[in-house]
Parts: sequence; C-alpha cells; structure tokens
Amino acid sequence: MQAAIFERHDGHYVATELARGPWNPDAQHGGAPAALLAGELERLAPDPALRIARITYELLRPVPLGELHVRTEMSRPGRRVQLLEATLQAPDGTVLVRARAVRVARAPVTAGSAPEPAPTPPHGLPAATAPRWGRATLPGGAVEIRYADGDPSQTGPHTAWFRLKVPVVAGEVPTPLQRLMVAADFPNGISNVLPWGEWIYINPDLTVYIEREPRSEWVALQAHTRMTEGDGALAQAALFDTEGRIGRSLQSLYVAPAGR
Repeated sequence: MQAAIFERHDGHYVATELARGPWNPDAQHGGAPAALLAGELERLAPDPALRIARITYELLRPVPLGELHVRTEMSRPGRRVQLLEATLQAPDGTVLVRARAVRVARAPVTAGSAPEPAPTPPHGLPAATAPRWGRATLPGGAVEIRYADGDPSQTGPHTAWFRLKVPVVAGEVPTPLQRLMVAADFPNGISNVLPWGEWIYINPDLTVYIEREPRSEWVALQAHTRMTEGDGALAQAALFDTEGRIGRSLQSLYVAPAGR
C-alpha cells in the first residue's frame, strides 16, 4: 500500500511519520490534522446543493503521531446554512484540534467576479530542496514546495506552490478540499519578518475561506506576515490553483526566540 499521512484502523486513525511537523519532532504539522478533519466534515451528511465555505481550526494542543480519534456532529442543520463541528482526540479523549465549518447553499447565479490570475505556474520552477525553518525539515516529505516569488532565504512575503505527494488517508484519493487544507496552513512557513532559525512562528489557529475548491493538484499561497511590536502577529495568504484565485487563509501567531 502506498505511504500515507494517516492510516485508517477499526474506529480510529494512526498518524504516520509523514504527519511529522517542523516545530516539534514529536508533533504533527498543522496541515495534517486540518486535511484529515476536512475529509471527515465533507462526509458528514453530504448534500450536493451545499458547499463548505469556511473552516476554522483551533489547534488546542500539539498533535502526536500514533492513534487518534475523530468525532463529528452537525450543530446547526438547515437547507441553506449549516454549521458542522469535528474534534480530533487522543485515545484518552483529550481534544487536540477542534474544527468548525460553515456549509452554505451554492449560489444560483451566472455572474461572477473577473478571474484573478494565478502566480507563475509551478511547472518549470525549481523544487524546494532545503529546509526553511531553521533546523527543521519539510513536513515528512508529504508535500512538494516550489517558490514562485521572493527569496526563501530572506525575510518578507513569498509566493509558493504546494502539491500533496501522498494520500491523506491510506487507500483513499485526497479530495480537492483536503489538498487545499494541507497547503493552507503554510502562510507562517513561507513568510516572515524575523529570521527563521532564530525565531519560531507557531499558529494556534487557522481559518480558511473557500471561494471554490481547487481544480488542480497544485495550490499556491501568496503569503505575508505582519507583526506589531509588543503586541501580536498575523500570517495570511491568498490561495490559488493553476486557474486562478480560490480563497484565503489566516493564522494568528505565537512568536518567540527559537528554543524558548
């Protein structure tokens, strides 16, 4: 069986080495649980007349590798608007990640905004071959990254393309929404205002607004981070597939010297 980020077992999941993240060798990258929970939310009472327009994740605790349990519920049913919830839990029931999704009826209109062109296409761009987070490596080899704009060795905003290289769940084809969520957690990983290696940028949350699902394997982030001295930081990105703009992601950040 092809390697995957998670394996499905009887009543639970097991996170593999491909879920490992850059900040803590014993914990997952945020895109891994985000993609897993997105798939579970999609399967909750699906209705082709409705679409997921927004997912907010609260990353309550580091998510370890190994056994994990998912719980889902529809907290607000409706024909036009629904609120869905999912939790990722440790075997003892401790909640590690909480996700809330808004699902809305598809707009019955033919007019729309003019397409916003995608960044430089990923094909032909050099693949990212070096770590970008100090001593950390790319998350488990599950994601391919190609920078389209900006020097990744320098501070500042950057644009990069992301492609999921393995299934989210073993034996299952990733959905477009799952591909999007793996990439959407990266604004703080490709944009910075202080040097990587000297500082860490950890996001306790992630909110993704979805104009439409991606139609290509590749998802691009035009990312930038803003920081207010003595206050806080926010990382955000415009999201694209190879055909154009598809949404936006936002992260609040905990910023501190590395090793603290």
